[in-house]
This record gives sequence, C-alpha cells and structure tokens, in this order.
Amino acid sequence: MAEPIPLPKPALKGKVSLEEAISRRRSRRNFRDRDLSREQIGQLLWAAQGITGRTAGAGLRTAPSAGALYPLEVYAVTKAGVFRYLPDRHSIESLADKDLRQALADAALGQESVSQAPLDLVLCAVYGRVTGKYGERGVRYVRMEAGHAAQNMHLQAAALGLGSVPIGAMDDKAVQKVLSLPRDQEPLYIIPVGYPD
Repeated sequence: MAEPIPLPKPALKGKVSLEEAISRRRSRRNFRDRDLSREQIGQLLWAAQGITGRTAGAGLRTAPSAGALYPLEVYAVTKAGVFRYLPDRHSIESLADKDLRQALADAALGQESVSQAPLDLVLCAVYGRVTGKYGERGVRYVRMEAGHAAQNMHLQAAALGLGSVPIGAMDDKAVQKVLSLPRDQEPLYIIPVGYPD
C-alpha cells in the first residue's frame, strides 16, 4: 500500500463569516475547467470529517457523530484519481490513479456536474459501526451525520468562493463498483465542487 499523502494544514480562520457562507451557498451544477489546489481539497475534506480536538485519545471531528463512532468514509475523485481521506492524519491515500469522473457521472444517472467538476466528494456510510451499538436506529444516526458533514462541505465551498451541489440520485452498486468500495460502504452523497461557471 502506498504511503499516505499529507494535506496542507487546514485553516481555522477564513475571510468569509459563517453568515456570509450561509447566504452564498447555492446549488451550482456548472463548473469552469479549473483544477482545485491541494489546500482547497484538504480544507473541504477537513470540513467534512477533520479532527478538531482530542478527548481520551480519540479525535473529535467537525461533524457530530452518535456515540463518536464516526461511520462515514470520504473519498475525493479528481482527474488524478480516487483518494480516501484519513482524518487522524489529515492525509489522503491513493486508491486509483486514473480519472473516473465520467464513470462516476454515469453511475450518478448521467448527471454532467459529476463529470464536469474538478472534484467530486463522495460520502459513504459504514452502518455497522453504529448499528452494533444502537440497532436499526443507528441507520438514522448515520444519515443525520452525513447531512451534517455534507452541509459543512457546502458551507466550506461557499467560503472558498467555490460552487457545489448535493447529488443523491445514483445507482449505489454502480458507484461502489466504479470506486472499488468495500462491500460494507454504501454511498450516500456525491458532491461535485469547483469554480462556478
């Protein structure tokens, strides 16, 4: 397995207030042909599941999680390949080194924003991490957490002057196949991000 790729340290203070980010957040489906920087990608991944503190040796994250069980896995899909976010190290691991955005768009029922965006963030659920403690109610908790993480990413995108759109319409099995996801990881969101056109 390849060594994790460190990401630049996330900024903890920006130039845009939370209120401004909320007012700027809109679903954007058209993007310019312009890559995002490693800093931008790292900031967006950190907003989803980054470590914000520690308690009893465990990392506390940007999104609340039932029982601090953290059932989400976050993937970044770019023209350079597919990467999994490693929150504890604020780094990414390379899973594929080819551009799979068009295949991902096909799995998302042909939505062009997925193939057009320079970055697709994919949120996946590992339900077993939570249902083992909370039973079937844990499914609800995982979905709530995915909503928190997704909103963080959308607001972070707005604060960075980027556009984003939440995509929920997809063939789950096809997304799993395109990204070579483990069987226990179910895709919940695809969030294309880029400079709005």
